[in-house]
Amino acid sequence: MNREILGNRYEVQQQLSKKAGRKTLLARDINTNELVIVKLVSFGNDFEWDDLKLFEREAAILQSLSHPFIPRYLDYFEVNSPTYRGFALVQTYIPASTLEQYLHSGRTFTEAEVKAIAQAVLEILIYLQSLNPPVIHRDIKPSNILLAEKSDNSVGQVYLVDFGSVQTILAAEGGTRTVVGTYGYMPPEQFGGRTTPASDLFSLGATLIYLVTGIHPADLPQIDFRIQFQPSTPLSPSFTHWLQLMTEPSLDRRLSSATEALNALQQPNLVHSPVITVKKPYGSKIELTKNNNFLKIVIPPVGFQPSIIFLALFATAWNSFILFWTIGVLFAPFPVNIPFALFSLPFWGAGLSMVYKILLGLFGTISLRIDHQQIALRQNIGRFQTHRSRLSPRESITKIIYIPTYLAKNYDGERTQIPGKLTILVGVEKFELDVNTGLLKSETELEWLAYELSTWLGIPITRE
Repeated sequence: MNREILGNRYEVQQQLSKKAGRKTLLARDINTNELVIVKLVSFGNDFEWDDLKLFEREAAILQSLSHPFIPRYLDYFEVNSPTYRGFALVQTYIPASTLEQYLHSGRTFTEAEVKAIAQAVLEILIYLQSLNPPVIHRDIKPSNILLAEKSDNSVGQVYLVDFGSVQTILAAEGGTRTVVGTYGYMPPEQFGGRTTPASDLFSLGATLIYLVTGIHPADLPQIDFRIQFQPSTPLSPSFTHWLQLMTEPSLDRRLSSATEALNALQQPNLVHSPVITVKKPYGSKIELTKNNNFLKIVIPPVGFQPSIIFLALFATAWNSFILFWTIGVLFAPFPVNIPFALFSLPFWGAGLSMVYKILLGLFGTISLRIDHQQIALRQNIGRFQTHRSRLSPRESITKIIYIPTYLAKNYDGERTQIPGKLTILVGVEKFELDVNTGLLKSETELEWLAYELSTWLGIPITRE
């Protein structure tokens, strides 16, 4: 069987891939008898000059690179044959499968294997970012990362390929910006034609999320452009936090370089992020503080309110009446007085609950704190803790339920207003905040807290 020979040297074996204006071929170098990869940009009906510009840039940058886990530049020439017409770039062939091929074959990756792949790619990116000028790949995804077969306890050698979208920092700062990349792996700034070394970190993070979840990043839910991968896979808190830093939509909060990302992966306890106090609804006294390590909500006392005067007067009258009633009962003959004394207990409960609500409004605070290990809820009146601290593991948080204020019919058919409530389900337990506690002033605060908790935890709000 006669096979076409390109450039009088490269015998085509098979076509590996094809997309608009481009083809990738497996060929054999007849001079060395080694397999090579030939990438072609062709002058067809779908040819665009931007394709040629990127192709020439890829050839030029690949020729300047020298790394054992990046394909090596071999040749570049013009092709004018009956089958192909355009330009060809020849590079070394790497006998390995892509991560995408592994995923499609049904292979799953452990957290340790994903970390090993992350470290290997980051070491390649450290090399690219250390060049002068730094090189940005701009299209890191599972199909552009090769993984050789396992050896001993190693996950296998990792390679970064396909520099067809590559750009240098100098090229990014001047000239026309070309938007390239793959949806689901592109950071927000890349959609606007802007790229930095941190852009490759986002793409790598999204790739790793695909490995641990088995779900394409574009198919995972998002909140404020943050990929919500946490509910889809059980990962350690430190690795979850690291992936969140890698795929942070904001450049200011994302890890900024491959070196920083590798240090954070190897020493997660040394990662610090600035504390951000989130703007709250106008007039609210709630304090919300969060960073990538913890979220804390402190609901202070609402202080003196006109409604407290009426409640205090009513509570005084109620408890005074129950007190005189109880004293009278206790002086009655024994054992006739026992049923009457027991009868007064529910009324004492109601009276003391009114007193508690007054004290809570004047001096009470509620504190909710969530970190990567646990969730804790505390309630105090002054310096005294009125409810024992409730602690539950963070990974047990399954749902955030927000119920707005609504009207419901009572047994008499009358409509009664039911106050809004925010519930965090933690296993079989419920952590609840509602307007009826006397500390939350309005439903606007409840909506705001629901949004902040949902964003930080990466769990969508369930509205009921």
